[in-house]
Amino acid sequence: MTRPLSRRTLLKGAGVTIALPFLEAMLPAGALAAEAVKKQPQRLAFVFVPNGAHMPAWTPSTTGAGFDLPSILDPLAQFKSSLNVLTGLTQYNANALGDGGGDHARSAAAWLTGCHCKKTDGADIRAGVSVDQIAAQHVGSSTMLPSLEIGCTPGGQNGNCDSGYSCAYTSNIAWQSPDAPLAKEINPRLVFQRLFGTADAPAQSPAARERRTQDDESILDSVMSDAHSLQAKLGSRDRGKLDEYLTGVREVEQRISSFERARNSAGVKNYPEPAGIPTDFGEHMRLMADMMHMAFRADLTRVCTFMVANDGNNRSYPEAGVPEGHHDMSHHGGDPVKQDKIRRINRFHMEQFAYLLGKLQATEEAGGSLLDNCMIVYGAGISDGNAHNHDNLPILLAGRGGGTIRSGRHVVYTDGTPMTNLFLCLLDRLGIGEDKVGDSSGRLQQLV
Repeated sequence: MTRPLSRRTLLKGAGVTIALPFLEAMLPAGALAAEAVKKQPQRLAFVFVPNGAHMPAWTPSTTGAGFDLPSILDPLAQFKSSLNVLTGLTQYNANALGDGGGDHARSAAAWLTGCHCKKTDGADIRAGVSVDQIAAQHVGSSTMLPSLEIGCTPGGQNGNCDSGYSCAYTSNIAWQSPDAPLAKEINPRLVFQRLFGTADAPAQSPAARERRTQDDESILDSVMSDAHSLQAKLGSRDRGKLDEYLTGVREVEQRISSFERARNSAGVKNYPEPAGIPTDFGEHMRLMADMMHMAFRADLTRVCTFMVANDGNNRSYPEAGVPEGHHDMSHHGGDPVKQDKIRRINRFHMEQFAYLLGKLQATEEAGGSLLDNCMIVYGAGISDGNAHNHDNLPILLAGRGGGTIRSGRHVVYTDGTPMTNLFLCLLDRLGIGEDKVGDSSGRLQQLV
């Protein structure tokens, strides 16, 4: 091809548009190609887990590049060189500060805002603008979606969910403005339709979606003519990449359809969550990880939040050998049996996070992998679930930020260091020079 392929090229069909992954044909020829590698887009994501962690099985016993991986972090062994464990970070404004109970609501509301939320169970909610939305305001115009908000647990936007705090606080980590949280989508089918442009999706009835599932129809059927036309213009490596990408889209679509069929055949059509949600929580998390991966790979968005569950959530984890409720076990009272069950739940979440990192690492981009061009913060707004403390939070940073982050280390900061200081560093790497996020007091050292 004589001219570079536009990064915005879409495959189009009846009611469907599919963005492309990065292809070599998108690079300018000759000496300019090296410069294009440097301009790979950086992606920013936040993965939130509820109810704190069993910190003795989370925190490495050594610091620096030779740090060990305790049992909770062990599933990340193959990604250790792309990982930083950050110890000592705090969300001070998740503390009561005179407002009494409600640590779960405050922990979720403050996690990305660094702000103390107003204690109310009415419509007069107030927190702050979250760091993901600050990023979206600056880089969101470059992509189809300014940001993507996903999760695995439904949550209300009103009513009392924690000691007089609105459900809006426990159910959201993304805040577009101090009084406007962005609700997460928990149905993989609906996220898939949003990403891949099925124009009639909002109007589809459950019966119409079921017919499409039963007939094994694919959104790819509508764009294959366009895809074949493009492939004829590509080199062999790009043809392979495009085939791999479209195969991945189809595989995810088939997995979603199979769960819909299984749910229907099991006689649970009236399950209170929308169709397309697996009954297996691990598979639900992995499907949502697939959504983030595909959205980043096709540059549909560069900002994503993934709220695994609402803070204070009490679901059981039979997948991890824990039939009891998560929140109940987090109030362990020093009981080693309960602490071990919290460790199992934490490790189960980490195994699914490892799945996401594996998908990102396996995706090639100019100059490295997709994971190399990501900054993914994983963690909680509570440290020990029994103490409800918000200092020394369990926080990971995965990815190298396009080579701007020195990874593969356990970095220990002075206890009480604002987590929002980390946010300023991440925004810097997106070219966003904010002076303040929430209660930030400066920028973290030792990330470069």
